[in-house]
Amino acid sequence: MQTTFYPFTFQPVLKEKIWGGQKLHSLFQKGDNARAKMGESWEIADLPEGQSIVKSGSLKGKSLHELIELNAEDLLGSKVYERFGKNFPLLIKFIDATQDLSIQVHPTDETSPTGTGKTEMWYIMQADPGALLTVGFNQKITKEEYDERIKNLSIEEVMDTHEVQEGDSFFINAGRIHAIGGGVLLAEIQQTSDVTYRVYDYNRKDDSGNLRDLHVEESREVLDFELTQDFKLHYDRKSSNSPQVLKHHKYFKTDWLKLENSSYEIARTDSFTILIAVSGGFSYEGSGGNGTLQAGQTLLIPAANSGVKIVSDSCELLEVYL
Repeated sequence: MQTTFYPFTFQPVLKEKIWGGQKLHSLFQKGDNARAKMGESWEIADLPEGQSIVKSGSLKGKSLHELIELNAEDLLGSKVYERFGKNFPLLIKFIDATQDLSIQVHPTDETSPTGTGKTEMWYIMQADPGALLTVGFNQKITKEEYDERIKNLSIEEVMDTHEVQEGDSFFINAGRIHAIGGGVLLAEIQQTSDVTYRVYDYNRKDDSGNLRDLHVEESREVLDFELTQDFKLHYDRKSSNSPQVLKHHKYFKTDWLKLENSSYEIARTDSFTILIAVSGGFSYEGSGGNGTLQAGQTLLIPAANSGVKIVSDSCELLEVYL
């Protein structure tokens, strides 16, 4: 029997974190505990530690992985299926940092113990005044100096920090040292991997009074020590009704789109499409489904469901595909 897909929304997988806050609840109505330290909302996930569940429609209650098992090519698209098989290649998150996250680095495909690295990008959805991101080093250092600075707790002195505001976007290639600062709420698009090497955590203790584990040796072997300034992504926020490239990379393609009293159609058939509403809202219809999406919500359009039309008076969204 042929399975009929349609545009999917999922139940968010919520993750409490030592550094988490309340913005996911207060701004996006995620979860039912306004006082919880909610650090992450996994919007689209196909991992053992987080699996997206269909929110509505005839396939309500099915996991993302079960959808892939039903018909991988229709869901993923022929190009994606040929490359990744029955594995969803992306993990989409919202992250709310009330406190600074640890300084960390992610491995590449070649250096990851799972065979899948973690290249990612960030889009700032909200930032408190003076909020910072840390991306890369501010000077050239050697592995030997890195080791010494880890020992004497001075690694922060050589980190490159950037004050951010809503709409800023950054590309974080695997191997680049980084940290999300307190006061930042962002959307994260990344490879399907949860492998993180924690370099430094400010001697912070968890709720049980224990220092969190560090991964100094692992991080040293995967770190990119080159000084590069290619991580800030540039686009014209004044432009509307036509998508602009934020980042096209071998692991994901992300475009930014502002609609003002206009419509837009998803026409690709060789890859799934993910729409992330980052401000305002839009309605969608066609190809077996219809509904609305508000800021902080995410829609997965299977490759077989091209022809979905979105309409909005005013919204900004990220369009993600391969």
